[in-house]
Amino acid sequence: MKAKKIHHQLYFQVIIAIAAGILLGRFYPELGEKMKPLGDGFIKLVKMIIAPVIFITLTLGIAHMTDLKKVGRIAVKAMLYFFTFSTLALIIGLIVGNILQPGHGLNIDPSTLSGDVSQYQQKAHDSTLTGFIMNIIPETLFSPLVGENILQVLLVAILMGVALVLTKEKSQKVTDFLQDLSTPVFKIVHMLMKLAPIGAFGAMAFTIGKYGLHSVLNLIFLVGTFYITSILFVVLILGAVAWYNGFSIFKLMFYLKEELLLVLGTSSSESALPGIMEKLEKAGCSRAIVGLVVPTGYSFNLDGTNIYMTLASLFIAQALNIHLPLEKQLMLLLVAMLSSKGAAGVTGAGFVTLAATLAVVPEIPIAGMTLILGIDKFMSECRALTNVIGNSVATVVVANWEKQLDKTQLQYCLDHPNEIEKKLEV
Repeated sequence: MKAKKIHHQLYFQVIIAIAAGILLGRFYPELGEKMKPLGDGFIKLVKMIIAPVIFITLTLGIAHMTDLKKVGRIAVKAMLYFFTFSTLALIIGLIVGNILQPGHGLNIDPSTLSGDVSQYQQKAHDSTLTGFIMNIIPETLFSPLVGENILQVLLVAILMGVALVLTKEKSQKVTDFLQDLSTPVFKIVHMLMKLAPIGAFGAMAFTIGKYGLHSVLNLIFLVGTFYITSILFVVLILGAVAWYNGFSIFKLMFYLKEELLLVLGTSSSESALPGIMEKLEKAGCSRAIVGLVVPTGYSFNLDGTNIYMTLASLFIAQALNIHLPLEKQLMLLLVAMLSSKGAAGVTGAGFVTLAATLAVVPEIPIAGMTLILGIDKFMSECRALTNVIGNSVATVVVANWEKQLDKTQLQYCLDHPNEIEKKLEV
């Protein structure tokens, strides 16, 4: 295949769009704020296709399995992985917060805090364990396909996949139909991705136009600490996991560069979900593994969000001169482990889970969240990027554990990412 010129490549177009958005927001902030519909519209378009992509991928993956015990085994291994590394992310955030102490020296009087965080408190209050479980059960068999609750789509897809296996002789036509339907559905994904530069431009122009670059400067140490911690987590922790399983974290990130740049531009991990699933399947992970691990990880494997939660909690405590002894920090860790699960299904997930965590640790006032309200948007990109990279690594690792990874195909894709990108666009 003839190599694409660089200006025709999606990742280059997204980079230019992000840069243009920053410049517009910086020099024409009022106009930048008006670009918000471009980013919101693109994310809505992507969300439109997420439910069909997950349903078709996971249903077909299970339907093509002859041993249903494998499905259960995959789910158990995925959850063990998620629990281990999401907890490790929380611990790392706690350790870095104690060592660097980004909030030390601000000496803020809690009584002077102002700002409205009531919407996040209310959402956190409503996020009970019972409510979370009941919310997984859809109203009807097909209602998840017109909604945006990923866990409901997963439940219906698993049930449908299992049913197709148990009625294989009589339901082959249904399996064939879904197989044929997958072609135009993924074609729609490719069509929507052409609009990614517009969405990234609009989202970035709005962010810089509304909040301004200056809003980062007064809290730059917290932002910098969070970014450095997340980078170290990806390079050292996830990099070691990738190396142990026979692939390079850097090559994987370069292979997924279009999706990661899209996440950077839109601050939304959901915008990259369809592309991530297709690329990981192309890279040798079995369809069942991809269909189960990737979307489940969006609710249960939020490495970036977890680092943010413990780091932000300690920042608020330090800024308000509140001493948290070790036992209180361990309680914070345990609460965060529970409140972080299922966060991806909530708008403003990072802030909502932070509110839920602080509500159970009375030593830190929830009003302290106003200290980071203005800069939260600048940390959301890093949260989303770390979450997406963590879920991509998890998918390859679980596929390797289950011996459902074509290592030759994986290595080929990681060594020839641009060639694979062109094949997917055909």
